Amino acid sequence: MLSTNGKKAPNIGVLIAFFGAFVLSVPAFSQDSGLHNSSKSFSAPADLSWKDYDDPLELDRTWRAAIVRVPAGTGQSKQVTTDDLRQQTTGIRQKLPTVIYLHGCSGIWPGTHKRMKFLSDNGFLVIAPASLARKTYPRSCNVKTHEGGLFRGALALRRRDAGYAIEMARKISIVDDRNIVLMGFSEGAAAAATFEARNEQQLVRARVFEGWTCNAPWSDYRGINAPESEPVLTLVSEGDPWYQNQWTKGDCTRFLNANNGSKSIVYRDGVLADKHGLLEYKSVQKDVLDFLRDRLDF
Repeated sequence: MLSTNGKKAPNIGVLIAFFGAFVLSVPAFSQDSGLHNSSKSFSAPADLSWKDYDDPLELDRTWRAAIVRVPAGTGQSKQVTTDDLRQQTTGIRQKLPTVIYLHGCSGIWPGTHKRMKFLSDNGFLVIAPASLARKTYPRSCNVKTHEGGLFRGALALRRRDAGYAIEMARKISIVDDRNIVLMGFSEGAAAAATFEARNEQQLVRARVFEGWTCNAPWSDYRGINAPESEPVLTLVSEGDPWYQNQWTKGDCTRFLNANNGSKSIVYRDGVLADKHGLLEYKSVQKDVLDFLRDRLDF
């Protein structure tokens, strides 16, 4: 198949391999009800109207179903809800640096909780908007067959959910609105990378992407849309099994602003050399904490 410019375009198999990067390779277990591929009832793509992207009810569903963790003493944290934050029933009074965390394409899974706990145990309020809580939401991947890219509009939905979560977080009394970070894993990382603030209330202090190369055959999935004011940390293994074709191989370096403290880390050695999920490892956790502590005021 040829593209309009005469060059050979990626075939369906390549696209499946590309978007398979957004699929988690571990089996689903103990999943949050309705917020994972294994428990979500998906819509047909044709059922999604352009109005659904910014539908206030749909956006509010992703916020109300969000997974939230707050610090609970040195090296500890607890899970609460966005209603707890709004009603100020968390028992916390000081302002906290806050991470808006975007899950992968399969939704909330045990790895989401592990990543959030790591961040919150280290002093961050972490809010993960649940995109699969949308009533009208087409499936973007199939975990069992490792197929992805099933719905191209997924990133546009995810970016809307991120922007809404950032705005809502700014209304919470314990959120330090000078220190809000946008962070994501796999499809969530791609959404965080291509996110563009639609107003000043959606600007963040920094961004972190785990398991994404910023390279893609589709232009709306490619690159980084962070302004100069937002330094970026990107994390990927050189041998990430999902990013080994010509369309996705590499890392985010060429898209980064070299003058604002942005940084790309490519893991090439040892156990990290071929992993998709990286934040289970202490050395990667240290890389993230070092970056955030150097660039945030807390």
